[in-house]
Amino acid sequence: MSKFQLKNFFKAAYDLMLVSLQFIIISLHFFQWEFIPQKQIIQASPFSYLLGILIIIIAFITMLVSIKDLGRNLSPFPRPKNNSNLVTKGIYRFTCHPMYYSLIFISIGVFIIKLSIYYLFLTISLALIIKFKITLEEKYLMNKFKNYLLYKNEVKV
Repeated sequence: MSKFQLKNFFKAAYDLMLVSLQFIIISLHFFQWEFIPQKQIIQASPFSYLLGILIIIIAFITMLVSIKDLGRNLSPFPRPKNNSNLVTKGIYRFTCHPMYYSLIFISIGVFIIKLSIYYLFLTISLALIIKFKITLEEKYLMNKFKNYLLYKNEVKV
């Protein structure tokens, strides 16, 4: 295997690792493990429950809109598809990564409902994984689309 092939293999493995970790952390939001303490930081209230639900609903709607706006360009991987286009219309006029931010806000909403250390850990872990994924995706986008940097500077978020 040449150096070039080995480098591409490790890039693909890193992409796959980030996507896998993202999906694992998201799925952990739906399971309550008996052996993991679910100790609450503070007592949840009806207000925190309603606030969490509201954040989840808004983030879920934002995610659906971003999926619609991405269309055939949608991929779970940070590397854009070969035949993809740079999407700058719809919700992408306001933010570069609405789907990723939606995932983080859904996790924040779940944390606000549960107010436990476990969900705080999941939210922080998901935010870190998504930060790494965004950084990598932006490198790919800058290499593929010459006008990405201009778009990113115009949108800022």
